[in-house]
Amino acid sequence: MQLSILLTQNHRLLSVAAIIDVFETTNRFLEEEKLDRQFDIQFIGLNPELPSSFSQYPYRVLSEVSEKSDLIFIPAFRSDDMAQTIQENAEFIGFLHRQFQMGANLISLCTGSFLLAAGGLLNGRQATTHIEAVDAFAQLFPSVQLQPHAIITQSENIYTSGGATSSFHMKLLLIQQHCGREMAVRIAKTFAIDMDRNNQLYFEHFKPSITNDDALVRTVQLTINKRFGEIKNVEEALDEVPSSRRNIIRRFKQATGMTPIRYLQKTKIEAAKGMLETTHKDMVEVMVASGYNDMKNFRLLFKNLTGLTPKEYRDKFGIGSMMTARPASVAHE
Repeated sequence: MQLSILLTQNHRLLSVAAIIDVFETTNRFLEEEKLDRQFDIQFIGLNPELPSSFSQYPYRVLSEVSEKSDLIFIPAFRSDDMAQTIQENAEFIGFLHRQFQMGANLISLCTGSFLLAAGGLLNGRQATTHIEAVDAFAQLFPSVQLQPHAIITQSENIYTSGGATSSFHMKLLLIQQHCGREMAVRIAKTFAIDMDRNNQLYFEHFKPSITNDDALVRTVQLTINKRFGEIKNVEEALDEVPSSRRNIIRRFKQATGMTPIRYLQKTKIEAAKGMLETTHKDMVEVMVASGYNDMKNFRLLFKNLTGLTPKEYRDKFGIGSMMTARPASVAHE
């Protein structure tokens, strides 16, 4: 089975290395069981030569490739300027369309989904990406049915995965499809991957940039960032801006990719997350400090934005979650 990795401009090296590591380990396990290797890895890129770090693998220049690959991986990008990154990798888009028509499986990892979306391959389809890139993605590609919570999406022969370690779940899915459940479980254990993850929302760190292009929007952002704990509803922030509500909301969404109320909600919940991570405050104190006065509403919104209840979030990321395991007790005579 031909597994091709696109060596895109500004790719994240760790994303590429993880693909190689997981599928080469699978090949090794198959050989140990006296079975044939399943994955023949090659690179496809724009530059004349392959970087020396991958020199043991076959390399094809994009313009010379006409035959179908079985699996084509688009690794994560390391650049935050996705518009520029897409432009630098535009030559891959026609190739991806041709491969899709031939029946190749197109697999994007993390922010690699931006390249698929830029080519229109995700229009009308469900897709996911890195949780911290979802707002930018939604703004650039409104025709895509973005699933911010999803670890993996599949539509026909197009796959997308969430960010960072979520991409390992994509690899496990493909290994299960092509090598069976037993091998997928063995790989999961080898790489210490929890197979039951079904949500990536709780990995988001909401730290939006303050716009310099619109003074009205900037004022609303700064007001929310400074006074979120005392603001009970978004009208209190909008009242300080000399413009109509409708105009502010339109401009705010254009500048930030979200409505003012969503910005306020995410700011409050981000503050709550910080307290759950770093303090021993009880849940009522956390709720009040983040600007809420109704526990039921606080819990509902928290779960809506993170996929976890406040207690589940503290159990996962709170001060006690990083405690090292205590050694087993030793019996003494």
